[in-house]
Amino acid sequence: MNFALLSRVDQDRSGYISANELQIALSNGTWTPFNPETVRLMIGMFDKQNQSTISFENFGALWKYITDWQNCFRSFDRDNSGNINHEELKTALTTFGYRLPDEVIDIIMRSFDRLGNRTILFDDFIQCSIKLHVSRKPPRFPPGTSSDIPYKRAVVS
Repeated sequence: MNFALLSRVDQDRSGYISANELQIALSNGTWTPFNPETVRLMIGMFDKQNQSTISFENFGALWKYITDWQNCFRSFDRDNSGNINHEELKTALTTFGYRLPDEVIDIIMRSFDRLGNRTILFDDFIQCSIKLHVSRKPPRFPPGTSSDIPYKRAVVS
């Protein structure tokens, strides 16, 4: 992990990354801040001290996790629009091991479509995937990442 990157993210120089610092550091591809709920879920997954922050060591693991999700997201964003539409979401969920009717995919789409344009942004895709995963454990999620990612620590509201 690049120390310069860590130093830029740790704005208060505490040695830990807060949800606010992480949210500022992340981009969802729309020049808007990452969804605060997605940031909170990810901090909760990697916060080994239960202090609502992550250490530099855990930040490296979180950064890899986000990079893995970004690669996953891009693989399903077939039209390279920077977001996931209904068909792309259906393909992603099927790949993750879910067999859901279109009506359920419609509900999921509406639940995670913050902009109201029938698409899901990168950060909301992560949140959707985490929440689906903690409600039912599908096989290898996301494809190509290690199975030791601490999904079970995610807090679902």
